[in-house]
Amino acid sequence: MEYKKALSKAMTICSRAEQCSYDILEKLKKWGVSEIESQKIIDILYNERFIDDGRFAEAYVKDKFRFNSWGKQKISYMLKQKGVSSATINSALQSINENEYFAKALEELEKKNRLLDEEDQYMRKAKLIRFLASRGFEHNLIIKAVESIL
Repeated sequence: MEYKKALSKAMTICSRAEQCSYDILEKLKKWGVSEIESQKIIDILYNERFIDDGRFAEAYVKDKFRFNSWGKQKISYMLKQKGVSSATINSALQSINENEYFAKALEELEKKNRLLDEEDQYMRKAKLIRFLASRGFEHNLIIKAVESIL
């Protein structure tokens, strides 16, 4: 794909939804754009504020927390996979209110607890702990939440 067409297409993608530089670079590679031209396109997109990893991280954190009920660990891991810096990730994670965070963990735990047909309390507790851990919540919060439910 030629340079101008790739730039135009990348601008269109970025204007529709928040994107990170990693995702755009992957798309450019897929389209067969050279590394030098890809870097020029990324620079233009940054300068024109089409992409901003900080803005992307904040939107990603908000969406994954609210809609997917993910914990901070899972969100952080997924953002690292997208090449977002640790400082940017930590800054974005600060936007999650701690009370809302614990309430979300409790809400998800209560839903799961209703679905479990496990009679043995020890096994039920283990399943609930594994469930919240798979959602990316921190161990100390999981224990606190499980203890308050049971």
